[in-house]
Amino acid sequence: MFNPTQADVRRFFCAVHAKAQASQPMEAIETLASLWIAEHPEYHAELSDLDAALARNYDAEPERTNPFLHLSMHLSISEQCSIDQPRGIRQAVELLAARRGDLHAAHHEVMECLGQMLADAQASGRPPDGDAYIAAVQRRATRDAG
Repeated sequence: MFNPTQADVRRFFCAVHAKAQASQPMEAIETLASLWIAEHPEYHAELSDLDAALARNYDAEPERTNPFLHLSMHLSISEQCSIDQPRGIRQAVELLAARRGDLHAAHHEVMECLGQMLADAQASGRPPDGDAYIAAVQRRATRDAG
């Protein structure tokens, strides 16, 4: 299983940002990452300075969003949808995006569900509950349907 270090993740996103800025060719996963980076111009300065990115401790700055975690979650949700794992995530995200009229906004809501699933798994010492995750996304997609 692929298990990158924090530094690996930061190097990846900084390199993708640099490639995008230079209009260099990219691998498929880099192209996907560059699309999410483009949606977050507020992170561009941090992605432009690899040394600072490697040194920064976001845990010590809880008021700051960790752009590397945020972008990683976008990638994770995109990959989950592309292979529909856990089963049903693609349909749930598509429904939520249709209800919100914005895939980006839908991803941010899905991130809350994903984060909760991971926190619950960590607290219980059990594997993540994909069914509860899907149900949470589905609830968000249908809760204000009229």
